Amino acid sequence: MRVITGTARGRKLAEPKDMAVRPTTDMVKEAIFSIVQFDVPGRRVLDLFAGTGQLGIEALSRGARECVFVDNAPASLALVRKNLEICRMQAPVIRADAAEYLAGCEKFDLVFMDPPYHAGLYDKILQRAFQFDILNDGGIILVESMRGEPLPEAAPPYVPGRAYHYGKISLTTYRRERA
Repeated sequence: MRVITGTARGRKLAEPKDMAVRPTTDMVKEAIFSIVQFDVPGRRVLDLFAGTGQLGIEALSRGARECVFVDNAPASLALVRKNLEICRMQAPVIRADAAEYLAGCEKFDLVFMDPPYHAGLYDKILQRAFQFDILNDGGIILVESMRGEPLPEAAPPYVPGRAYHYGKISLTTYRRERA
């Protein structure tokens, strides 16, 4: 697991010791950043269900202004901190339940959402994101899920974007319409 490009290009990130954290594969990570490549520089990013932190770190490496890392697992938070240190980056790392965090967070331009696949969290977390309007105008939520996993309909001012499929994985975008 390495940073693909940017200021931390080539840095090898620490990986989880067990399967409690499921890192995004390199192929899927490359696809994610191909989808959002023009939406990263200068933007405020949220890495929700951060795991190893690799998506947020990649965004920072590619010029994101800020990234907030949120996870509820102490082992994941330790991995995020270690990987930030490896990449010589600083960012807020917050231990919180994702749904509770979304109820009081500031707005973001880009959100990476990769909850545990079979935990039944997609509907709850996306509905919270829509309810509390967590994106700035033109912002994007990018959801990684198992292919075929039903995701909720977008609620205005959010609109569904495109779904991309990579083997068993789907990447689905939601955008906040500009006012």
